[in-house]
Amino acid sequence: MTRKKQIIVPVVVLVMGVAIYGAFASMKKPPEEKPKVDNTPIVSVTPINVESKQLRVESYGVVMPKYETELVAQVGGQIVELSDAFVKGGFVRQGQLLARIDPSDYEAALIEADANLANAKAALEQEVAHGKVAEREWKRITDTMPTELSLRKPQLAKELASVKAAQASVLRAKRNLERTEIKAPYDAMIASREIGLGAYVSTGRNLGKLLGTDIAEVRLPVADNQLEFLIEGGENAQVVLSGTYAGKKHEWTAGIARSEGVIDANSRMSYLVAEIKDPYGLNHNEQPIRFGAYVNADIIGLNVESAAAVPRYLVVDNKVAILDEEMKLRYVEVEIVRQEGAQVIISHGLQQGDQLITSALDYPVDGMQLSLPKVLSEPEEAGDTQIASIKE
Repeated sequence: MTRKKQIIVPVVVLVMGVAIYGAFASMKKPPEEKPKVDNTPIVSVTPINVESKQLRVESYGVVMPKYETELVAQVGGQIVELSDAFVKGGFVRQGQLLARIDPSDYEAALIEADANLANAKAALEQEVAHGKVAEREWKRITDTMPTELSLRKPQLAKELASVKAAQASVLRAKRNLERTEIKAPYDAMIASREIGLGAYVSTGRNLGKLLGTDIAEVRLPVADNQLEFLIEGGENAQVVLSGTYAGKKHEWTAGIARSEGVIDANSRMSYLVAEIKDPYGLNHNEQPIRFGAYVNADIIGLNVESAAAVPRYLVVDNKVAILDEEMKLRYVEVEIVRQEGAQVIISHGLQQGDQLITSALDYPVDGMQLSLPKVLSEPEEAGDTQIASIKE
């Protein structure tokens, strides 16, 4: 009996243990499956736009007149007349009278020169008559050839010279009389006036300064390595000038007229000269561009048929990273035409619509799998809004 109890009790305990374990095991919940985490790097991209691009070379300069003239008195005398337009800042037309020097003495000199010319012509005619008489007398007396002295040819040459000298005196007197009128040699603006009404001026005295208003010039410094972006080094290129007038920004069109042909010893720059027609708008009523104004210039250069602008920091060793159709990173080798500020202009290597990767990657490898940020669709956003309102 005792032996049976020794066998039955352990078996009962074992069965109860198994039963209890089964009960507890049935009550235990299975471990929840964790969602699979996608570790694919997420990147941001921007589409590449390939289009025709006109390259421009930037420069700057100061507007100056192409022609400027110092007016100088060519005859002496008292200033008896001044034009109202002959003041600093005044505009005058070609041939307009600016000032007049007293012409009285020069009118008298012209009358005297005319009188001397008349006397010289009369003496010449008289000498011609004497010569003819001498020739007839010589033929009447002898049949031999007369000498030049016998025919009074030296006297005739002297009188002819006297006539020419008298004519030169008349021309000189007329020219001096014309010089008493100070006229504008071209359409101009008065830069300064150095005389007043009633003042006496001597020959060579400075009367004032004129600035031509037909054409203005701007000297534009260009670095030597920028000339390659201009057609024929910039000859005849179009230029867009920008500056301020009356506190507002304005633009003017100009054209490169010439290159100065040398490199400046101080700045190591080449200089192109742009010309602006009618800078003060006197003939076309356009916005004036004043002499002395500082302007920025965009010189129109080469045209690149297929160009794309890319931020400079995205180009490494002439390569850029793009996202291909399989959502993989690809490095594309590109050809850089030039740099413009924070961007570079690429002419070859990129196609229209290529997805340029703009975000940084920790360990980028060509061919690595990438993904784009997920954007909620409109129904999902609406559902989230409804759930949020219910919770409230």
